[in-house]
Amino acid sequence: MGSISEIIEQYKPVLIQIATPYSTGTGFYLKEHQLVITNEHVIRGNRQVVIDGDQIKKQLVQVLYTDPKFDLAFLHSPKESLPMVYLMGSPASLHEGDSIIAIGHPFGLKLTATNGIISNLKHQIGDLNYIQHDAALNPGNSGGPLIDSAGEIAGVNTFIIRDGNNIGFSLPSRYLKDAIFDFEAGGSVPSTRCYSCTNLVFEHTVSGKYCPHCGAKVELPNQIEDYEPIGVNKTIEDILESLNHSIELARIGPNHWQIEKGSARITVTYHEESGLIIGDAFLVQLPKKAIGPIYEYLLRENYRMNHLSFSVRGNDIMLSLIIYDRYLSVETGSQLLQYLFERSDHYDNVLVEKYGAHWKEEI
Repeated sequence: MGSISEIIEQYKPVLIQIATPYSTGTGFYLKEHQLVITNEHVIRGNRQVVIDGDQIKKQLVQVLYTDPKFDLAFLHSPKESLPMVYLMGSPASLHEGDSIIAIGHPFGLKLTATNGIISNLKHQIGDLNYIQHDAALNPGNSGGPLIDSAGEIAGVNTFIIRDGNNIGFSLPSRYLKDAIFDFEAGGSVPSTRCYSCTNLVFEHTVSGKYCPHCGAKVELPNQIEDYEPIGVNKTIEDILESLNHSIELARIGPNHWQIEKGSARITVTYHEESGLIIGDAFLVQLPKKAIGPIYEYLLRENYRMNHLSFSVRGNDIMLSLIIYDRYLSVETGSQLLQYLFERSDHYDNVLVEKYGAHWKEEI
């Protein structure tokens, strides 16, 4: 088996971050089938989702296939040319005790990998068998690949047992192969698998929102209603739209948005319990030497600035804005967020060029 770093380099180009207004997760690109694979629960309730990756421009793509039976979903292929990765050839080549690697984007972080061993190849839930292993899975890993010792995809990381001390479960790749076969046999057009009778249902066969085979309720990707924010979330999105930012591309999970302004990346988060809207710009990283002058500069600027403040978290220099939801309006919010965006794009260059800070590196 290759090292974790070798596995990361192999899968880095095809590993994809997925974000919706409701959740975030992981996907991976299968060039052979021109599809992005993920879990159905990651994209549930959305007809289109945001994808981003190391060699993939952040973009909005359509959901093509949903499968609540296997908890699988297929997304429209990104336009970029990406390398091949392969599904495991024969399930017989996988054994209990084998080493595996789970790779994904937990908590929205950029590409993490954990290794472990297979403890059970036939953990049965209903009529499906899952691969049980002890490679750490965290929220955001859902939909990522489980990789075997040959560097092939043994399964799709699907769920964990809460407080289960690294007990994770992955859907074996044979189920994914079956789903891809059925999807392509139906013409690779938008479709869903009926959870009741397991037949695929297509736009030309669906009867309203009911399976034509058994009458169970189904929902095709194109039948899903567009997300409509309410309350404070709507005000925040109205503000971002007034500043000419794409709302669909900005959404990265519940109450969470991300904006790029020049070289700065800013996240906006609404904390419903406290009523705080917080804008955080992760600018640059502290230099290893001559840190004193940069701290002095940050303190001076904190004294001079209105509404904004610098802080240091670990090695990251941040510029932040706090607004109470009771005082939020489109007019005031637009002024304050625009100020944060402009100052972020200004300060990161100053900190690098004049004070020796480092651009934040992403693996």
